[in-house]
Amino acid sequence: MNKRNYGLFTAVTMITGIVIGSGIFFKSDDILKYTNGNVLLGIIVFIAAAIAIVFGCLAISQLATRTDKPGGLVAYAEEFVGIRSSCAFGWFQTFLYLPTLAAVVSWVTGIYISQLFGIPATLENWTIIGTINMTLLFILNALSAKLGGVVQNASMIIKLIPLLLIAFAGLAFGNPGNIFANDIEAFPASAGNFTWLAAFAPIAFSFDGWIVSTSISNEIKNSKRNLPLALTISPFIILIAYIAYFVGMSFLIGPDSIMEQEDGSVFTAANKLFGGIGAKIILTFVVISVLGTANGVILGYIRMPFSLAVRKMIPGSNQLAKEEKKLNGMPLNSAIFAYVMSLAWMAIHYFTQKYGMRGDVSEISIGISYFNYIILYFAVMRLARKGEIKSKYKGYVIPVLATVGSFVIISGSITHPLFFYYAAICFGVMLAGSLFYQKNEKIII
Repeated sequence: MNKRNYGLFTAVTMITGIVIGSGIFFKSDDILKYTNGNVLLGIIVFIAAAIAIVFGCLAISQLATRTDKPGGLVAYAEEFVGIRSSCAFGWFQTFLYLPTLAAVVSWVTGIYISQLFGIPATLENWTIIGTINMTLLFILNALSAKLGGVVQNASMIIKLIPLLLIAFAGLAFGNPGNIFANDIEAFPASAGNFTWLAAFAPIAFSFDGWIVSTSISNEIKNSKRNLPLALTISPFIILIAYIAYFVGMSFLIGPDSIMEQEDGSVFTAANKLFGGIGAKIILTFVVISVLGTANGVILGYIRMPFSLAVRKMIPGSNQLAKEEKKLNGMPLNSAIFAYVMSLAWMAIHYFTQKYGMRGDVSEISIGISYFNYIILYFAVMRLARKGEIKSKYKGYVIPVLATVGSFVIISGSITHPLFFYYAAICFGVMLAGSLFYQKNEKIII
């Protein structure tokens, strides 16, 4: 696909739009639970976790300036690490990371649509609504790349409305003095029990998705300039928006209320500010926000099987690499494959929630993905050693801090009781990808 459909603004809105939009709304209660309701400690954990995305984006941007081959992460691994690593990364993205993310974020749309329309809050209803939304977004992006980009741009602007309103309202009408005074007094005890380390897992979900934008690198206009710019600008927008919302919500209705009401806290805050009708309006913005996140993930995911197929890195490559001229070069078979994988993970997610698994099916793959990013950060340092990156700050300081940030995120994922089982599956899939390429290497060459 050589058609350049997206500009700098869409690249920025894709990164910020995927990252901002779902996690912050339904993970704030988890973060507060792990910090024992200490807002100040929550802010510190947010900032610590932000190191992973801020410096991760800056490090990856060094690779993005040097190639615009299709596949993003797969292309960077292929060019700067090795072809077998590229195949392993691609299988992880295609079979685990992206479909679990698409399924979980789509499922979250079911939660907020149920709240908006008064639909009974059952796991079955959330799953059905989420599946319908996911299906419609796959159809939208498969039929029109430009329309998918328009939805992404519009949803990004809309989703900032509830974040900013609640942030300002919390400062204006909340009780920041007492909350911070209590937090400072309780800080040693809250920080001393180290349960806050587990908060990195839900924060990782809240911050995740930025890497998905690289999957459309070959469709971004002047991508060697615009994608690195987007990767540089977006993390700071995200961090400011997140802390503002987290603090505003905590001040407005209180940490205890957020933890008690869990995913319904945003509705409570809006109802307190604007009454029943106003709360519905704010919740509508939240729904659009979460749909925008799902749209961004799906927009990127439908290209990933295609990216593997053009490299002969996946079974059925001949079919998955086909492009539909009538759909402006869209790889329709790749989109269908991605949709089927997402449906499968939606079903798995339903059963894990049904039988009480803590967290969701995407959290472990998000944590494992940061192991892969570390390999790319080392590739940046290798370029610096070769003299291809002249700046020591860009070639060494940024990737080292990005690596530290990755270990911060991974430390949160390790606290998950099923981490090692899921990690074994993740590494097993990557090994399978590497072995698949090794087995077919002679045929491919």
